[in-house]
Amino acid sequence: MARCHTDCLEKPICKGFKAFGGVVGRKPWWFLVIPLLLSAGLGGGFYRLKETEANDIEDQFTPMNGPAKAERELVKSNFPQDDADFSSQRLVTEGTYASLILVSESNILTNKTFMQVQSLDKKVKNIIAVKDNVQIKYENICATVNKKCVSNAILDIVEINSGSVDQTPIHFPMHSFENTSIFVGTTLGGVNTTSQGVVTSAKAIRLLYYLRENSTSSTLWLQEFIEVFKNESTEMPYIKVSYFTSISRQEEFEQNSKTIIPLFAITYFFAISFSIVSCMRLDCVRNKVWVATVGVVSAGLAVLSSFGLLLYCGVPFAMTVANSPFLILGIGVDDMFIMISCWQQTQVHDPVEVRLAETYKEAAVSITITTLTDVLAFYIGIMTPFRSVQSFCLYTGTALLFCYFYSITFFGAFMALNGRREESNRHSLTCMKVPTVCPPGSSAGYIMCCVGGKYDTKTGFEEEQPMNYFFKNHYGPFLTKTWTKVFVILLYAGYLAASIYGCLQMKEGIDLKNLASDGSYVVNYYDYEDKYFSVYGQNVMVVVEKEVEYWNNSIRTELQSCMTHFRNLNFVDKEINISWLDSYESFANSSQVNLNNEAAFMGNLTTFLQLVPQFQQDLNMSNNKIYASRSFILTVNITSAVDEKNMLNELRDTAKNCPIPLLVYHPAFIYYDQYAVIVDNTIQNIGVATAVMLLISLLLIPNPLCSLWVTFAIGSVIVGVAGFMSLWDVNLDSISMINLVICIGFSVDFSAHISYAFVSSTKPNVNDKVVEALCNLGYAIVQGAVSTILGVVVLAAAKAYIFRTFFKIMFMVILFGAVHGLTFIPVFLTFFRVCSSKGEISNNKNSKSTSLSGAGGSYVNGADGPQMHIELNK
Repeated sequence: MARCHTDCLEKPICKGFKAFGGVVGRKPWWFLVIPLLLSAGLGGGFYRLKETEANDIEDQFTPMNGPAKAERELVKSNFPQDDADFSSQRLVTEGTYASLILVSESNILTNKTFMQVQSLDKKVKNIIAVKDNVQIKYENICATVNKKCVSNAILDIVEINSGSVDQTPIHFPMHSFENTSIFVGTTLGGVNTTSQGVVTSAKAIRLLYYLRENSTSSTLWLQEFIEVFKNESTEMPYIKVSYFTSISRQEEFEQNSKTIIPLFAITYFFAISFSIVSCMRLDCVRNKVWVATVGVVSAGLAVLSSFGLLLYCGVPFAMTVANSPFLILGIGVDDMFIMISCWQQTQVHDPVEVRLAETYKEAAVSITITTLTDVLAFYIGIMTPFRSVQSFCLYTGTALLFCYFYSITFFGAFMALNGRREESNRHSLTCMKVPTVCPPGSSAGYIMCCVGGKYDTKTGFEEEQPMNYFFKNHYGPFLTKTWTKVFVILLYAGYLAASIYGCLQMKEGIDLKNLASDGSYVVNYYDYEDKYFSVYGQNVMVVVEKEVEYWNNSIRTELQSCMTHFRNLNFVDKEINISWLDSYESFANSSQVNLNNEAAFMGNLTTFLQLVPQFQQDLNMSNNKIYASRSFILTVNITSAVDEKNMLNELRDTAKNCPIPLLVYHPAFIYYDQYAVIVDNTIQNIGVATAVMLLISLLLIPNPLCSLWVTFAIGSVIVGVAGFMSLWDVNLDSISMINLVICIGFSVDFSAHISYAFVSSTKPNVNDKVVEALCNLGYAIVQGAVSTILGVVVLAAAKAYIFRTFFKIMFMVILFGAVHGLTFIPVFLTFFRVCSSKGEISNNKNSKSTSLSGAGGSYVNGADGPQMHIELNK
């Protein structure tokens, strides 16, 4: 009969750890002091924290190789921006600007409300920033047209009519003004019009103040603008004021890190308190209070050392990395609970080095599996194209390695020292020797505080803890009852159905307003923008990126056909578009110019551009050749992330299908690019990580079937977290992608502990194996789950979306992982014949049986009828 074990790695790992544990037990001070010195040295890397901070939103939260970034460079090279001849729709970037959205509950286009609008406009233009005693005024830094600051069209329209808005007919969305058409669709919001398109009322007005780009003075003026409106009431007699600048989102995002610092202290307090309480014993000698405290300190040293090392190496420190210490604390404490649990299963009368060697032998595979899977899950996450995810995964994966190293050195050494204290029967607090037998007539208080060193005389182990007793005598037997198993299967079916439903409701992409803290003025501005200005969207550039023969009638026909395809898209306005070629053809028709001749086309183009100079910015022309040109289409009704994704895909597909070499571009596409990669990249990372986890499980868990169950747990937890996160209003974005990577590691942790304990059990049938596995590791899993949740629970109170999202998904990961490890996986394991550590296969419920030996095994007649009981030679 073929072997069932795959313990070719398990045995040497256990043997090696047993030897190492003996060394730590004999020389604990070396392994205690060296990690402390190493941490002190590496901690100096934090002096480089400021210079390695990387909080640029575009750099961190958009795909590194997103198509829009290459498109932006092409547009920049062909159509350089000119602040002296400014055009907002032709901006290659978002621009440098300040903005106000002014909202009225009734109608903002009345004289009394509009006077307040005009007053605020003057207030903005009178803002003065000061640098080195030099005043920075708006008129000195504003973007200009014809040497005048770019003005707000709605104010000009009213001013030309004697300043009375009641007497000013305004057409929407296009208004004729001074022999030109002005688009006011993004200036007026909440508009009601007559059948002729004349505005009868409006709820909101947006004012924009564009400045020169790449100017320090502009930045200082914007900062002063923010301070002025931050200190002013946003409630005026007739209108509400919301403000925003091009630097607001970045500044508010960078403020998030300051709000999270106070939570570190609370988290460590929770972790130490829980560890102490869960490791506290009524026996004053066997008490593990100091061991628990040092376990938390060990996790803190891992964060200090790993972060310091990477900061020394100059690895960028992104905002997302601030989540890592909370996570590391939980994982480090989890390993501590496993090691304490194994220590309690050793003979109390054995020498300390022997007890520690046995502890390391038993805990080695378990904590090695969890560390390997967690670390590899994070390092696989580095493959993502988002720098914020890369930084988080690199810092966290490295911290986990240090956590593992310090667990088997620093923490193990302290366990040895604590073991010596227990060996000499000394008090856990005073280190004074105490009697093992209670003197006659002693009070209960004296017995609790001054008598200790009890152990189970039958087994030689420390006394069984109440939670272990609960898992052994109550929870385990309850879980293995037939009707309980049926209920668990139904519960799992419901869980799976809800998860799949949630996955089908999943939304993609990060909402930029979520990068600011709750209550920020940025959120208020975005809310008003979504409410009143969502009808008309981006003016998208359609760029002819190469030389074409514009004078060739067939080329022009093809180009016009492509533009028609663009205009026929559901989210593109059919009437409003800007095209130099359309205008040039109209000019040629009125002037009776034949554009089918190269000389005539190029010769008359110069005359046309002199008449309509704004089109000069839409042509890259030199040496009588047109190297590139662009037109504009207006998008409409883009109100959700799904709309943004569909718009981007359809625009790019339309451009790709055009025989003329076209590309489409808008500055917002830099952020929309995440939709093109987020799902595929998440699936890729999860797939690769799951395959690696399966390989590790096969190598380290001595049973192939249980390794498959571990892999099953990974998939099940990921589906659950992905489904329920959408039901909890969390989108699939670069931030939640981090947490889905975490899912892989944590789902392995819980299931691997139980699976390994299950296959290592020598009990005769599967139900007994489950009970023993839960007795040995059930409480440790509960401790690990609770400690990890306590590590991140304070993030639920954070004001920033990044940290709250981290808490939500981590909470689900730990909850679902623990439920799988303590309920689903144990029940599922009982349905299959498995190999025990002695090579036995059995699932009979009654161990009392008679057997007839045969050559290949024994035929068993048990209580439930005849069964095959196969014994494999080891």
